[in-house]
Amino acid sequence: MLASRFNIPAGTDALWQQRLSLLLDSTGEGIFGIDLAGDCVFINRAGAAALGFEPAEVMGRNMHALTHHSHADGRPYLDDDCPIFNAFRQGLPCRIDTEVFWRRDGTAFPVEYSSHPILDGALVRGAVITFVDISSRKQAADRLQQAYRALERTNDELELRVQARTQALSEALGQLRELAAYSEKVREDERTRIAREVHDELGSLLVALKMDVNWLHKRLGEQAERPPEAAEAMRQTLRCKCQNMSRLIETAVDNVGRIITDLRPSILDHQGLWAALEWQAHEFSQSAELALDWCMHVPETWALPEPAAMAVFRIFQEMLSNVGRHAQASALAVRIECREQSLHLRVQDNGRGAPAQAFEAPTAYGVMGMRERARHLGGTLHIDSAPGRGTCFQLQIPLEAA
Repeated sequence: MLASRFNIPAGTDALWQQRLSLLLDSTGEGIFGIDLAGDCVFINRAGAAALGFEPAEVMGRNMHALTHHSHADGRPYLDDDCPIFNAFRQGLPCRIDTEVFWRRDGTAFPVEYSSHPILDGALVRGAVITFVDISSRKQAADRLQQAYRALERTNDELELRVQARTQALSEALGQLRELAAYSEKVREDERTRIAREVHDELGSLLVALKMDVNWLHKRLGEQAERPPEAAEAMRQTLRCKCQNMSRLIETAVDNVGRIITDLRPSILDHQGLWAALEWQAHEFSQSAELALDWCMHVPETWALPEPAAMAVFRIFQEMLSNVGRHAQASALAVRIECREQSLHLRVQDNGRGAPAQAFEAPTAYGVMGMRERARHLGGTLHIDSAPGRGTCFQLQIPLEAA
């Protein structure tokens, strides 16, 4: 049959068929041949099995109508458009990997196929088609495409996160610059206040003392020329002047001590952090006329190193300063204790409170400063406040960090 279809000499038909059958069945690819009408003249077992047939069931049937009749989406595939038929109609070989073949059960599978014309001299006798099921390749390509899309989404998400982090970092740097500027302003204001106090109070006291000393020097020079009665009266006046000078000196000493205490309380160096916190709380409550509820449970032998102690003391001062400036409170409760391997310091007032966003505002420099100090010690500062419910500052510092 093959010899007659493809003009093979009759004497060699049986031998040629046997060799051809062995060759076709030895490959795993599907191979079939068609004549000029598109009918199957041979097919190997792998090709028939891929289509769901036995080889004998395919022989003589039109292969386009059998397995290539529709596109993947179900649209009819006209044989005039079929690249397989063009192989022998136009003598053009082709290689296609974007189409499907259809099985006997009506299911389609993606294939890669090639079609080559069979030539007898200048005459085309038909075509030989080889095909392979590329479902696994398509699935792998689909998975790769999905992975690529997932990677693109991940990259987009990472880019958005990087942009968000960059924005947050820029905002944090901006806040840090503002905090640094605010801190510098506070320092300058403090220097100005101290200079004013030194000038106005100590300066005036020293000028008064100088005038009194000059007065004494002048009167002592005149004392020898006075009669006894006048000299006794002058001595009494001199004693009063000395007492007044003594009072001026005491006032100057008090002012110097107050200024020094404002800069750095000596009690912090001499008696430690706990005594300094208690002293500061009582000083503040007395000056602000607040009822103070003081409670501290700290082991007597436990102490913070100097930098950490100063940081805690400054945070405590800022907490009290916030109460004095904003709370309009009548009572203040302070709790200091060591538990769960941490130092816990809480300051709570019964004042007017404030919304949470007030403590997150870019201009809340005092809160920013407290948080920076706490973060430097590895701790946290939590603020709980609401309008009409007062404010509670809670500082927590790990003991190992301290």
